[in-house]
Amino acid sequence: MFETLSDRLGGIFDKITGRGALSDKDVGEALREVRRALLEADVALDVVRGFTEKVREKAVGAEVVRSVKPGQMVVKIVHDELVAMLGAEAEPVSLAAAPPVALMMVGLQGSGKTTTTAKLAKRLQERQKKKVLMASLDTRRPAAQEQLKVLGEQVGVATLPIVAGQTPVDIATRAMNAARLGGYDVLMLDTAGRTHVDEPLMIEMQEIRRETNPHEVLLVADALTGQDAVNVARSFDERVNISGIVLTRVDGDGRGGAALSMRAVTGKPIKLIGTGETMDALEDFHPSRIADRILGMGDIVSLVEKAAQEIDEEKAKATAAKLKKGEFDLADLADQLTQMQKIGGMSSIMGMLPGMGKMKKQVAAAGMDDSIVNRQLAIISSMTKKERAKPALLNASRKKRVAAGSGTQVQEINKLLKMHRQMSDMMKKLGRQKGGLAGLFGGGGPQMPDEASMDAMRQGGMGGSLGSLPGGSLPGLGGGGMPRLPGMGAGKGPKVKK
Repeated sequence: MFETLSDRLGGIFDKITGRGALSDKDVGEALREVRRALLEADVALDVVRGFTEKVREKAVGAEVVRSVKPGQMVVKIVHDELVAMLGAEAEPVSLAAAPPVALMMVGLQGSGKTTTTAKLAKRLQERQKKKVLMASLDTRRPAAQEQLKVLGEQVGVATLPIVAGQTPVDIATRAMNAARLGGYDVLMLDTAGRTHVDEPLMIEMQEIRRETNPHEVLLVADALTGQDAVNVARSFDERVNISGIVLTRVDGDGRGGAALSMRAVTGKPIKLIGTGETMDALEDFHPSRIADRILGMGDIVSLVEKAAQEIDEEKAKATAAKLKKGEFDLADLADQLTQMQKIGGMSSIMGMLPGMGKMKKQVAAAGMDDSIVNRQLAIISSMTKKERAKPALLNASRKKRVAAGSGTQVQEINKLLKMHRQMSDMMKKLGRQKGGLAGLFGGGGPQMPDEASMDAMRQGGMGGSLGSLPGGSLPGLGGGGMPRLPGMGAGKGPKVKK
């Protein structure tokens, strides 16, 4: 969502030159561009003014350390102010109250309240081991209550039985009683929305709030609605006193202004962000990490956390043991590709790696997106068990059969086999070198490999980037675990056709 803003800011800071103290002229020119970039990203005008003035106060006259470029000095100041504007510290959803803890979800129709309610309930039940009950108070939208019931069945969370003819306040009262009698830790109230803020909606929200006294009132806002989302947040805060914000569709191509403005305008923290359609695509909002992404610094911490949550540790250990022996068949490759998809796919991983923003665009321009990974998995799935274990068995007739079964071309199968051979050779080379794969997966946990191993990893293109992350490799993605896709040069990024 922040890609356009990130590109604009990156180009601005590169132009700042000079030594000694930062001059008013240099800072002024840079901030004019920053102001324009923020306004284009739909950040509220008063927020932009306050932000640029704070940056100017800190930047003008600041001494530039000899080993640091002036542009980097301004980036540091802008980064600190972005973090301050977004909320300084992450504030998760609070459950610090006597059970059942009521969480009231409010927002406009179409913002994703019902889906977000189910996502959060699943998260609380699985990660925090809470007993959760969901209740739909939406009597206006057809099948709204049925939708929450279906989502509850999907994620394994209990929902309040539907009783026709009750008002939202009556349902809220029944839900509180059911949660108390059922020994539930958390009660999630999914309220109704409207296409726009109106008086009947606000009166209904106030009545529900008085009846249930929720510990948290979370405003669910669509990040793609831009500046209007800020006005919605202000209206809800004035009438029902929201305690936090959940931004949905952050994975879309919106300009990011809503996220930057909402905290500054309401003073209420953004607690969660929805990053996709799946029921697991809900993340804590970390201001410093979002600031890092906006300024092209990547987000290694989130990447490692996501890998730790999504990747099967036992399977990762088994793969590591095979890699140590230099064994790497097509079934192992399929496992690695599947694990990469669980983390968010190639584009998501590249977006979280420092300095990879430009390469991400080159990869997209070359047509090498996550659909290639899907085709590669389809090819491997169309092979027999013996063919996956011994790719040399794939003669011309077998390749034709696999191509027909996977809906691909024989040329794509040849490219996949070539990629597998290159990765297999790299694994063998690393296995023979001191501190190679043994250094990555050996006894004391992940470690940084020596220089010889690093050189070998670089031969694997993107795999080297992941294999050499701080603290060692990602679980299950060690030392070239992310394959070099066809058309990507050894460690030099993708080759883009001119």
